[in-house]
Amino acid sequence: MKKGKYRTKLGSIFDERSVNQSDVSKRTKIGKNRLTDLCTKELVRIKADELYLISLAIKMDPCHLLEELCSDNKLVKDKT
Repeated sequence: MKKGKYRTKLGSIFDERSVNQSDVSKRTKIGKNRLTDLCTKELVRIKADELYLISLAIKMDPCHLLEELCSDNKLVKDKT
């Protein structure tokens, strides 16, 4: 993890895999600022097409990346 900077789950995945955000930006055509926001700002949401392109760029199964990024989301239990 980079010193003194908060990282989102995507940012942590990039750190674990030693992914260069600039390279991902070039390969996916996703702007550097957008990638930085996705990696450092919790309230920024990734779009499906971005997730797919990023998964291809970092050689990760898109479904696995989705599971990693969304594992904290839970359904609300029925009251019936």
